[in-house]
Amino acid sequence: MILAGDIGGTKTNLALFELVDEKLQMQVQHQFASQEFSSLIEVIDEFEKLTGKPLINAACFGVAGPVIEGRCRTTNLPWEITTLQLQNHLNSNNVRLLNDLEATAYGMLYLGENEFIDLNPAGETLNGNRAVIAAGTGLGEAMLFWDGSCYHPIASEGGHTDFAPSSPNQDDLLKWLRYRYGGHVSFERILSGPGLYTLYEFLVESGFAPQPSWMMTLSEGVDRSARVSQGALIEKDPLCIETLRLFVEIYGAEAGNLALKTMSLGGVYIGGGIAPKILSAMSNDTFMNAFVKKGRFEPLLRNMEVKISLNPQTALLGAAHFAVDKF
Repeated sequence: MILAGDIGGTKTNLALFELVDEKLQMQVQHQFASQEFSSLIEVIDEFEKLTGKPLINAACFGVAGPVIEGRCRTTNLPWEITTLQLQNHLNSNNVRLLNDLEATAYGMLYLGENEFIDLNPAGETLNGNRAVIAAGTGLGEAMLFWDGSCYHPIASEGGHTDFAPSSPNQDDLLKWLRYRYGGHVSFERILSGPGLYTLYEFLVESGFAPQPSWMMTLSEGVDRSARVSQGALIEKDPLCIETLRLFVEIYGAEAGNLALKTMSLGGVYIGGGIAPKILSAMSNDTFMNAFVKKGRFEPLLRNMEVKISLNPQTALLGAAHFAVDKF
């Protein structure tokens, strides 16, 4: 039995997989609110209460944060996770920690074509490195390195690199964000769940358009970013529409940056929880126009495949397959 986990700042997903006829099959899965627990061990204990205590042959966890020598201090959670701690708790030496985007990247290799939305039908299918970018609670970036015969996931913390504006309006946004955050402004400040509402606040303060009344009377606990998306996609409010357009434009620009840095001739994969919820905004010209807008390298980017993963279990699948392949 394989225990796989996808540990994020908002939710933690754990699942049991079993090899059946040399294919992994998910047997059970449970989702937990990460903030309600003080450690991953506590989440595993709760999972075992729901599933019994199965014999674990191997385990692999994708964790939102840098994994260094088997240890991770999660970026958006007050947790410290170590491989040794998990090995002792699970009574198995076959335990591995991956960065969550490393797991997501590996999972992309096991999805079917019907689990993607193609943003660039003109893209060519080539063997080569692949880039993976995923906006959710934070912004994750990784690559799949092509060695000539197979792919290897490589983690990064690229979401925390400097935001680079690409228009006069984005110049103003950067100045506004510097004032708010006191200096360094990363792409994650924008390309994340909280970041979408931050863009909304910027446009409100810049006087782009009046706020809709229903945004001014939201109660505590309401997901304001989700409400902005709804305001754009359903209510067609001008302020919300521009917020989402700006988000998608910056998302496309950073995806193009990552594609160049990884020379991802094998394509670009978009994961995370946000993109599937705003497909109509991602599928118009805004994302791809920003993606290819790289001067002399525009033709190279226009030939790349760009796909959105629709499978919310991509990181879990990646962690499970990694455990099988590496142990």
